Amino acid sequence: MSVRPVLAAVAGVALFLLAAPALPASAAPYETVTVDPVGRIAEDGTVTLSGTYRCTGGSGPVFVSSSVGERSSLSRYAIGGTRAVCDGVEHSWENTGKPTPGVLAPGAARAEVTLMELRVQGGLPLPYFHAAEERDITMTKG
Repeated sequence: MSVRPVLAAVAGVALFLLAAPALPASAAPYETVTVDPVGRIAEDGTVTLSGTYRCTGGSGPVFVSSSVGERSSLSRYAIGGTRAVCDGVEHSWENTGKPTPGVLAPGAARAEVTLMELRVQGGLPLPYFHAAEERDITMTKG
């Protein structure tokens, strides 16, 4: 196998990465997302998480995504997604999802929530993170 095609591919990837705009290391201080300290598990296994968010300057679709898992586990289970409005005003969000039966039980849990935008750059939708939070919560029946 010739080395030229490999070198050309590596050079192409390097040029693409150098041309891509850098994402900010952290969100602006006025952009926030929170998750409430209590989540709910319904009788049918549907999980509900909620909280608030605030963002500005969204040029593409923005979403509040959330996940939850047992505090002692590294596994997280996606709990829905909500379309966000980035108008600088604080809004409430609520996500629901139905993970695999039996993976979550009432009690201590760890929740993660992200306020993420899909911005088109160079023809590709790339993630831009406005805010994120990870915290311990309590899952209750109801």
